[in-house]
Amino acid sequence: MNGTMFRNPIAIGIAALLLLILASMTFAIVPETRQAVVLRLQTPIRTINEYKPDEVFGSTGAGLTWRIPFLDRLIWVDKRILAVELDNQQVLSTEQNRLEVDAYARFRIVDPLKAVISTGSTSATEERVRNQLQPLFSSALRNELSKRPFAALLSPERTQVMGNIRVGLQRLASQYGVQIVDVRIKHADLPSGTPFDSALTRMRTARQQQALTIQAQGQQTAQIIAAQADAKAAQIYADAFNKDAAFYDFYRAMQSYRVTFGADAKGQTSLVLSPDNSYLKEFQGRR
Repeated sequence: MNGTMFRNPIAIGIAALLLLILASMTFAIVPETRQAVVLRLQTPIRTINEYKPDEVFGSTGAGLTWRIPFLDRLIWVDKRILAVELDNQQVLSTEQNRLEVDAYARFRIVDPLKAVISTGSTSATEERVRNQLQPLFSSALRNELSKRPFAALLSPERTQVMGNIRVGLQRLASQYGVQIVDVRIKHADLPSGTPFDSALTRMRTARQQQALTIQAQGQQTAQIIAAQADAKAAQIYADAFNKDAAFYDFYRAMQSYRVTFGADAKGQTSLVLSPDNSYLKEFQGRR
Protein backbone atom coordinates (compact mmCIF):
# COMPACT_ATOMS: atom_id res chain seq x y z
CA MET A 1 0.00 0.00 0.00
CA ASN A 2 2.85 2.39 0.86
CA GLY A 3 4.43 1.68 -2.47
CA THR A 4 1.17 2.47 -4.16
CA MET A 5 0.99 5.87 -2.36
CA PHE A 6 4.51 6.84 -3.47
CA ARG A 7 3.64 5.89 -7.02
CA ASN A 8 0.58 8.14 -6.87
CA PRO A 9 1.52 11.65 -8.16
CA ILE A 10 -1.37 13.29 -6.29
CA ALA A 11 -0.25 11.86 -2.97
CA ILE A 12 3.32 12.96 -3.63
CA GLY A 13 2.12 16.48 -4.47
CA ILE A 14 0.01 16.69 -1.31
CA ALA A 15 2.92 15.48 0.85
CA ALA A 16 5.31 17.94 -0.77
CA LEU A 17 2.82 20.76 -0.20
CA LEU A 18 2.42 19.86 3.47
CA LEU A 19 6.22 19.77 3.90
CA LEU A 20 6.51 23.15 2.20
CA ILE A 21 3.87 24.66 4.50
CA LEU A 22 5.58 23.16 7.54
CA ALA A 23 8.95 24.54 6.40
CA SER A 24 7.50 28.02 5.84
CA MET A 25 6.01 27.95 9.35
CA THR A 26 9.33 26.79 10.81
CA PHE A 27 11.90 28.90 8.98
CA ALA A 28 11.94 32.60 8.17
CA ILE A 29 14.42 35.05 6.65
CA VAL A 30 15.08 38.21 8.67
CA PRO A 31 16.26 41.05 6.40
CA GLU A 32 18.93 43.54 7.44
CA THR A 33 16.37 46.34 7.66
CA ARG A 34 14.06 44.56 10.11
CA GLN A 35 14.19 43.06 13.58
CA ALA A 36 11.80 40.52 15.01
CA VAL A 37 10.26 39.58 18.36
CA VAL A 38 9.33 35.92 18.85
CA LEU A 39 6.05 35.34 20.71
CA ARG A 40 5.30 31.91 22.10
CA LEU A 41 1.64 31.65 22.99
CA GLN A 42 1.53 35.51 23.03
CA THR A 43 4.49 35.68 25.44
CA PRO A 44 7.70 37.35 24.16
CA ILE A 45 10.66 34.98 24.48
CA ARG A 46 13.48 36.45 22.32
CA THR A 47 14.46 39.00 19.71
CA ILE A 48 16.21 38.54 16.39
CA ASN A 49 18.54 41.02 14.63
CA GLU A 50 18.09 43.60 17.38
CA TYR A 51 19.71 46.99 16.70
CA LYS A 52 23.20 47.51 18.14
CA PRO A 53 25.23 50.74 17.89
CA ASP A 54 28.17 50.67 15.45
CA GLU A 55 27.13 47.32 14.02
CA VAL A 56 28.61 46.40 10.63
CA PHE A 57 26.17 45.79 7.80
CA GLY A 58 26.24 42.10 6.92
CA SER A 59 27.49 41.04 10.37
CA THR A 60 24.22 41.39 12.27
CA GLY A 61 21.70 38.76 13.29
CA ALA A 62 19.88 38.94 9.97
CA GLY A 63 19.37 35.82 7.88
CA LEU A 64 17.69 32.46 8.33
CA THR A 65 15.97 31.78 11.65
CA TRP A 66 13.54 29.20 13.01
CA ARG A 67 10.44 28.96 15.20
CA ILE A 68 8.14 26.24 16.49
CA PRO A 69 5.15 25.91 14.17
CA PHE A 70 1.71 26.73 15.65
CA LEU A 71 3.35 27.95 18.90
CA ASP A 72 5.72 30.74 17.87
CA ARG A 73 4.88 33.94 16.04
CA LEU A 74 7.16 36.61 14.62
CA ILE A 75 6.40 40.31 15.16
CA TRP A 76 8.33 42.40 12.66
CA VAL A 77 9.77 45.77 13.71
CA ASP A 78 11.49 48.19 11.35
CA LYS A 79 15.18 48.74 12.13
CA ARG A 80 15.63 51.90 10.06
CA ILE A 81 15.28 55.53 11.14
CA LEU A 82 11.63 56.58 11.19
CA ALA A 83 9.94 59.97 11.52
CA VAL A 84 7.07 61.53 13.44
CA GLU A 85 5.75 64.92 12.30
CA LEU A 86 3.81 67.74 13.93
CA ASP A 87 1.91 70.24 11.79
CA ASN A 88 0.43 73.60 12.79
CA GLN A 89 1.12 73.26 16.50
CA GLN A 90 -0.20 76.25 18.47
CA VAL A 91 2.49 77.38 20.93
CA LEU A 92 2.75 80.43 23.21
CA SER A 93 6.15 82.13 23.49
CA THR A 94 7.37 84.04 26.54
CA GLU A 95 5.88 87.26 25.05
CA GLN A 96 2.53 85.43 24.90
CA ASN A 97 2.73 85.37 21.11
CA ARG A 98 0.75 82.56 19.55
CA LEU A 99 3.05 80.69 17.17
CA GLU A 100 2.22 78.14 14.49
CA VAL A 101 5.01 75.57 14.47
CA ASP A 102 5.79 72.67 12.13
CA ALA A 103 8.40 70.19 13.37
CA TYR A 104 9.55 66.61 12.97
CA ALA A 105 11.57 64.11 14.97
CA ARG A 106 13.58 61.18 13.65
CA PHE A 107 13.75 58.08 15.80
CA ARG A 108 14.83 54.45 15.76
CA ILE A 109 13.37 51.51 17.68
CA VAL A 110 16.42 50.13 19.52
CA ASP A 111 14.56 47.82 21.89
CA PRO A 112 11.93 45.96 19.86
CA LEU A 113 10.86 43.82 22.83
CA LYS A 114 10.06 46.90 24.92
CA ALA A 115 8.30 48.49 21.96
CA VAL A 116 6.03 45.46 21.49
CA ILE A 117 5.26 45.11 25.20
CA SER A 118 4.66 48.84 25.86
CA THR A 119 2.34 49.29 22.88
CA GLY A 120 0.66 45.90 23.24
CA SER A 121 0.92 45.42 19.50
CA THR A 122 1.10 42.23 17.52
CA SER A 123 1.36 44.06 14.18
CA ALA A 124 2.20 47.54 12.84
CA THR A 125 4.42 48.21 15.85
CA GLU A 126 6.09 51.18 14.16
CA GLU A 127 2.76 52.94 13.61
CA ARG A 128 1.70 52.35 17.20
CA VAL A 129 5.00 53.73 18.48
CA ARG A 130 4.61 56.74 16.20
CA ASN A 131 1.11 57.37 17.57
CA GLN A 132 2.45 57.21 21.13
CA LEU A 133 5.31 59.61 20.34
CA GLN A 134 3.18 62.32 18.74
CA PRO A 135 1.60 63.69 21.96
CA LEU A 136 4.94 63.34 23.78
CA PHE A 137 6.68 65.26 21.00
CA SER A 138 4.00 67.96 21.12
CA SER A 139 4.40 68.27 24.91
CA ALA A 140 8.20 68.56 24.72
CA LEU A 141 7.90 71.15 21.94
CA ARG A 142 5.41 73.30 23.85
CA ASN A 143 7.37 73.02 27.08
CA GLU A 144 10.60 74.29 25.50
CA LEU A 145 9.17 77.01 23.27
CA SER A 146 7.10 78.44 26.12
CA LYS A 147 10.43 79.36 27.78
CA ARG A 148 11.77 81.20 24.74
CA PRO A 149 10.98 84.46 22.94
CA PHE A 150 10.02 84.26 19.31
CA ALA A 151 13.33 85.89 18.32
CA ALA A 152 15.20 82.83 19.67
CA LEU A 153 13.87 80.82 16.73
CA LEU A 154 15.43 83.31 14.31
CA SER A 155 18.90 83.25 15.86
CA PRO A 156 21.71 80.70 16.44
CA GLU A 157 19.90 79.87 19.69
CA ARG A 158 17.51 77.82 17.52
CA THR A 159 20.04 74.94 17.52
CA GLN A 160 20.06 74.83 21.32
CA VAL A 161 16.25 74.94 21.38
CA MET A 162 16.03 71.88 19.12
CA GLY A 163 18.63 70.07 21.21
CA ASN A 164 16.66 70.70 24.40
CA ILE A 165 13.48 69.41 22.74
CA ARG A 166 15.31 66.24 21.69
CA VAL A 167 16.59 65.64 25.24
CA GLY A 168 13.12 66.23 26.72
CA LEU A 169 11.48 63.92 24.20
CA GLN A 170 14.10 61.21 24.79
CA ARG A 171 13.24 61.10 28.50
CA LEU A 172 9.61 60.40 27.62
CA ALA A 173 10.25 58.09 24.65
CA SER A 174 12.60 55.66 26.41
CA GLN A 175 9.61 53.73 27.78
CA TYR A 176 8.83 52.61 24.21
CA GLY A 177 12.35 51.36 23.42
CA VAL A 178 12.98 54.34 21.17
CA GLN A 179 16.11 56.41 20.53
CA ILE A 180 15.47 59.99 19.36
CA VAL A 181 18.04 60.66 16.66
CA ASP A 182 17.19 64.25 15.75
CA VAL A 183 14.59 67.00 16.14
CA ARG A 184 14.04 69.81 13.65
CA ILE A 185 11.72 72.81 13.57
CA LYS A 186 10.72 73.25 9.94
CA HIS A 187 9.19 76.69 10.47
CA ALA A 188 7.58 78.81 13.18
CA ASP A 189 5.33 81.65 12.08
CA LEU A 190 3.20 84.28 13.75
CA PRO A 191 -0.42 84.24 12.60
CA SER A 192 -1.17 86.85 9.96
CA GLY A 193 -3.28 89.91 10.73
CA THR A 194 -3.48 92.07 13.84
CA PRO A 195 -1.62 89.68 16.21
CA PHE A 196 1.22 89.51 13.72
CA ASP A 197 1.44 93.30 13.37
CA SER A 198 1.27 93.89 17.13
CA ALA A 199 3.97 91.28 17.73
CA LEU A 200 6.24 92.97 15.20
CA THR A 201 5.61 96.33 16.89
CA ARG A 202 6.52 94.89 20.29
CA MET A 203 9.65 93.29 18.89
CA ARG A 204 10.67 96.58 17.19
CA THR A 205 10.08 98.55 20.40
CA ALA A 206 12.07 96.04 22.45
CA ARG A 207 15.01 96.25 20.03
CA GLN A 208 14.94 100.05 20.08
CA GLN A 209 14.95 100.07 23.87
CA GLN A 210 17.82 97.62 23.87
CA ALA A 211 19.76 99.83 21.43
CA LEU A 212 19.21 102.92 23.61
CA THR A 213 20.36 101.01 26.68
CA ILE A 214 23.53 99.87 24.94
CA GLN A 215 24.18 103.44 23.70
CA ALA A 216 23.73 104.87 27.21
CA GLN A 217 26.04 102.25 28.66
CA GLY A 218 28.64 103.08 25.99
CA GLN A 219 28.46 106.80 26.76
CA GLN A 220 28.80 106.12 30.48
CA THR A 221 31.82 103.90 29.86
CA ALA A 222 33.40 106.57 27.62
CA GLN A 223 32.93 109.22 30.31
CA ILE A 224 34.51 106.97 32.93
CA ILE A 225 37.51 106.25 30.67
CA ALA A 226 37.96 109.98 29.86
CA ALA A 227 37.79 110.90 33.55
CA GLN A 228 40.32 108.23 34.43
CA ALA A 229 42.63 109.46 31.64
CA ASP A 230 42.36 113.08 32.84
CA ALA A 231 43.12 112.02 36.39
CA LYS A 232 46.12 110.02 35.20
CA ALA A 233 47.41 112.98 33.17
CA ALA A 234 46.99 115.32 36.15
CA GLN A 235 48.88 112.87 38.31
CA ILE A 236 51.72 112.71 35.77
CA TYR A 237 51.88 116.52 35.61
CA ALA A 238 51.89 116.73 39.40
CA ASP A 239 54.70 114.19 39.65
CA ALA A 240 56.72 116.13 37.05
CA PHE A 241 56.19 119.43 38.90
CA ASN A 242 57.31 117.89 42.18
CA LYS A 243 60.50 116.55 40.60
CA ASP A 244 61.62 119.84 38.93
CA ALA A 245 59.31 122.81 39.46
CA ALA A 246 61.53 125.21 37.45
CA PHE A 247 61.65 122.97 34.38
CA TYR A 248 57.90 122.39 34.59
CA ASP A 249 57.30 126.18 34.62
CA PHE A 250 59.62 126.58 31.64
CA TYR A 251 57.89 123.78 29.70
CA ARG A 252 54.41 125.18 30.32
CA ALA A 253 55.61 128.68 29.32
CA MET A 254 57.02 127.35 26.03
CA GLN A 255 53.69 125.66 25.25
CA SER A 256 51.87 128.91 25.93
CA TYR A 257 54.30 130.91 23.72
CA ARG A 258 53.78 128.41 20.86
CA VAL A 259 50.04 128.88 21.00
CA THR A 260 50.30 132.66 21.33
CA PHE A 261 53.17 133.57 19.00
CA GLY A 262 53.80 130.45 16.94
CA ALA A 263 52.74 129.49 13.42
CA ASP A 264 49.70 127.70 14.84
CA ALA A 265 48.33 130.93 16.30
CA LYS A 266 45.02 131.94 14.72
CA GLY A 267 43.82 135.42 13.98
CA GLN A 268 45.64 138.81 13.89
CA THR A 269 45.45 139.74 17.57
CA SER A 270 48.18 142.14 18.71
CA LEU A 271 49.59 142.14 22.21
CA VAL A 272 51.28 145.16 23.82
CA LEU A 273 53.29 144.09 26.84
CA SER A 274 55.94 145.77 28.90
CA PRO A 275 59.40 144.14 28.91
CA ASP A 276 59.13 143.33 32.58
CA ASN A 277 55.75 141.62 32.22
CA SER A 278 55.71 138.30 34.07
CA TYR A 279 54.34 136.53 30.98
CA LEU A 280 57.64 137.21 29.20
CA LYS A 281 59.93 136.26 32.04
CA GLU A 282 61.29 133.22 30.20
CA PHE A 283 62.65 135.56 27.51
CA GLN A 284 64.58 137.49 30.14
CA GLY A 285 66.76 134.52 31.01
CA ARG A 286 67.58 133.06 34.37
CA ARG A 287 69.47 134.92 37.06
